[in-house]
Amino acid sequence: MKKIIFALILIIISSRLFFVSANDRDREAGHSASISYKKILYISSNNIELSLIDNRFFYKKYAIKKVLERYNSPLVNSVDDFIKVCLDYQINCYFLPAIAGLESTFGHYILPNSFNPFGWGGGYIIFKNWADGIEKVGQGLKNNYLNRGLKTIEEIGTIYSESPTWAVRVRFFITQFEKEEENLRLYFEKNQVKL
Repeated sequence: MKKIIFALILIIISSRLFFVSANDRDREAGHSASISYKKILYISSNNIELSLIDNRFFYKKYAIKKVLERYNSPLVNSVDDFIKVCLDYQINCYFLPAIAGLESTFGHYILPNSFNPFGWGGGYIIFKNWADGIEKVGQGLKNNYLNRGLKTIEEIGTIYSESPTWAVRVRFFITQFEKEEENLRLYFEKNQVKL
């Protein structure tokens, strides 16, 4: 009887070495692989169900994640929040992360526990968490800038910041995201990966 139990334990342990369950995929492949398994599924604020987002958002999601990882940003786990806000408020998906890049080096230089990487309210406004900050600033940009006719980064920059170079520096970070997206597209198309 002891031999049978011992044999069963050995079989179970050895099978775990060769087979990876869906729940173990993040641990097995590394945390950064988890983004590839998640589809963007949610109901937007206007109650239109978005069951599958086209490839544009797949690449944007990866591009944001890659740039945030490059900067070792504490916002790296907030990529889905950035994508959701860009869809809900019809904002360029790279605009909010680019503002965070300029204003706080992607969340590194903020008031402690403020979760305000955008310099919103001079950086003194406190949010509950990163998702709350992303949501509220996205909503504020939509309501206070875009809905009032300010459509370009330069127009928004004249009100958002006192610096005359704000728009140029935000564009610098947007360009980083766009280059990353282009690299991802080239990689996947070269390797004929179907999404």
